[in-house]
Amino acid sequence: MNKEKLAAELNDIQYPAHRSITKEQIAEAKNAGLVIVYGASDDLMEFEGAIRDELGCNNGGTAWVDANGLLDRSQVDDGDDQAIANFVKRMATAEFINAVWDVDGFSWIYETDIPHATFNVWDGEDGYCRGIVFALADLKSQAQP
Repeated sequence: MNKEKLAAELNDIQYPAHRSITKEQIAEAKNAGLVIVYGASDDLMEFEGAIRDELGCNNGGTAWVDANGLLDRSQVDDGDDQAIANFVKRMATAEFINAVWDVDGFSWIYETDIPHATFNVWDGEDGYCRGIVFALADLKSQAQP
């Protein structure tokens, strides 16, 4: 399984995407080191596969990811110097995914420098989301043991 094949399988699914993406597709993505990114509601960026997480992004926002997952400074304890140092180290190689609201006839599209393939999610006949699939192997960062 590669990002292009998975994106082709997901193309033209219906909203809500979490009901259209099968457990088997999520398991295959995880096993292949692939991440599926799509919108949910009017304020969430969802990650499935090799990363399982979500980010609030009302009217748009930016997610930072590395091979270990989504980086969220709000989840780092200000009193934990080691956790702060680890966060700073990870941010040095993290890559962005911008969630852009209401563009090109879609409620959500995603912009990133990470090599990726795209797929469309429809709400009936209306464009809801142009999701992406990327491989952890294509990130600058390396997974930590």
